[in-house]
Amino acid sequence: MPSRFVLFGTDHVAALAVTALAAAGLSLLVRRRQGTALAWSVRAALAAALLAATAATLVAWARDFPLTVWDVLPLHLCDFLILVAAFALVTRRQAAYELLYFWGCAGTVLALFSPDVRTGFPDWRFLSFFALHGLVVVAAVVLTVGFGMRPRPGAPWRTLLVTNAYAAVVAVVNGAFGTNFLYLRHKPGARTLLDWMGPWPLYILVADLLAAGLFWLLYWPFRSAQAAAEPEVAPPRPGG
Repeated sequence: MPSRFVLFGTDHVAALAVTALAAAGLSLLVRRRQGTALAWSVRAALAAALLAATAATLVAWARDFPLTVWDVLPLHLCDFLILVAAFALVTRRQAAYELLYFWGCAGTVLALFSPDVRTGFPDWRFLSFFALHGLVVVAAVVLTVGFGMRPRPGAPWRTLLVTNAYAAVVAVVNGAFGTNFLYLRHKPGARTLLDWMGPWPLYILVADLLAAGLFWLLYWPFRSAQAAAEPEVAPPRPGG
């Protein structure tokens, strides 16, 4: 019988610590080895680990109950973000990186602190949740801190627009098939931050506003740096 998950219990804190240490350690490593085969290997290894953890999770699910198409389709944001993260790691495409940075450092980090998990270590559900979510956060930090990628001006609002468009598509799927992706129809069974955001559908609006605020805060350090780097333009001379 697997142990019950305890919010901020020993298992939870240990998983958060491992994620933080991995993000810091790998970022420091690649900063010192920019442009080397080792730096590329870190990106490739993180992408491979994300895909391997996803495959292992599907295999574990299949042992407990028959998989359906809904178990495979990445309609939860964190599931879709696994594919985005792997693509961003391999290609370093700017658009994919920005989605990874904002979604990973906002939504996935919040999910790590208030996980939809009912069992503790070493149950496979616990390991799967923290491996997948932790690797996404590590990928976002490594590309930002280790490889020096930065969100472009306007990136928070573009990401928010993409987020809402994605949610609109998922809402149509939920309405047509009775699913609950993105928890748009009701909250998850486990206690999460959504429990503090009011009843349905108010919590959806609150979550969207929270996302907008977090995206802006995540972009703020880079906005300040970009503004400081812009050359001053001398005012025109009279009559010139």
